[in-house]
Amino acid sequence: MPVKRLKQFLDSHGVKYVTIRHSQAFTAQEIAASAHVSGKELAKTVMADVDGRMVMVVLPASHRVVLEFLATATNAKDVRLASERQFRDRFSDCDIGAMPPFGNLYGMDVFVSESLTEDEEIVFNAGSHTELIRMPYRDFERLVRPKVVRLAYADAVDA
Repeated sequence: MPVKRLKQFLDSHGVKYVTIRHSQAFTAQEIAASAHVSGKELAKTVMADVDGRMVMVVLPASHRVVLEFLATATNAKDVRLASERQFRDRFSDCDIGAMPPFGNLYGMDVFVSESLTEDEEIVFNAGSHTELIRMPYRDFERLVRPKVVRLAYADAVDA
């Protein structure tokens, strides 16, 4: 079960969280609809290649990453979205594309959109295409220690 590792990590740190089961869904907007969570509340994890190193980018499901913003935040010359082929082996305990935004569990940096810090809670994929976790944002920040940056325009919404 993909979510086991994450739950053990949260439990070992005394984090209070809620598991939300939903019908199988693959895109962030499908997941939000299936779980009855708004696209602004659901955090999606996007993988990026920043000067040859893999990083996690976490932003509202309704937003798109602006690569120029990520390049500025990382002082990088070459920033691009990673292909599934580039990262799938790093998340052997997760369904492809459903990795939780816990880069610290996978040895990588996490960049989180400043807009997510405005909410008291964060909701994200728990490693499968049928389960989400809702938890206090402050606990997410304490455990992951993400770099908070501007990653999207406020009106950059997926079509």
